Amino acid sequence: MHHFFVSPSDIAGRDIYIREDYNHIKNVLRMKPGEVISVSDGVSDNEYRCHIADYTETEVHCRLDFIKEADTELPVRVLLFQALAKGDKMEYVIQKAVELGVAEIVPVATDRCVVRLDEKKAKTKAERWNTIAEAAAKQSKRRVIPAVKDVMSFKEAILYAGNTDIRLIPYELAEDFGRTRDIVSSLRRGQSVSVFIGPEGGFTEEEISQAEQAGITQITLGHRILRTETAAMVVLSWLLYETER
Repeated sequence: MHHFFVSPSDIAGRDIYIREDYNHIKNVLRMKPGEVISVSDGVSDNEYRCHIADYTETEVHCRLDFIKEADTELPVRVLLFQALAKGDKMEYVIQKAVELGVAEIVPVATDRCVVRLDEKKAKTKAERWNTIAEAAAKQSKRRVIPAVKDVMSFKEAILYAGNTDIRLIPYELAEDFGRTRDIVSSLRRGQSVSVFIGPEGGFTEEEISQAEQAGITQITLGHRILRTETAAMVVLSWLLYETER
């Protein structure tokens, strides 16, 4: 079943109007009146099961069949602070992070980042990244579209993460896997967690010191050095396993 997003204002009683995906539904998928689709408003965790009633010149007019209270979101709110990665790694991380249930993604410019973006390029990248996040949310049948924020400096990211309940930073010199396991397993439903992932060259000692002073806890990902895109997936997978029960 195909899944699409609309704004809350596009849902009026039993009438639902799809505008953004109009061309895709009508001319690419060639869906006919009567075919069933699912719709989310990007805010609530509800899934609106409906069928296509007809097409106007600019909208797909659907009629609501029933509302399914879905449970597709993680019971904890996960914010991923991902250091800018080169090539298509950033796009890969965003796509997979959305599939794994992340609530928000913050690109971070750290000292050892190979990628450097000026204001214009950063804006273009942000638009592209949010498009990828939306596509991944549709594919994985999420009920909300995780936002990809504008690029932040490391100091800005630390401040932004300040209101989350638990803040973690995988670091290659951290030890005690048992302690890491205890920290991750201590998360409770309704809590929020920030995860900081470093760039290809890792965090600098100064950045780790800044994180430590801000109350961000170092964790270990094991005895091997992981690529930046792998590290993000490992931590998110742990969080999914420990909290989604």
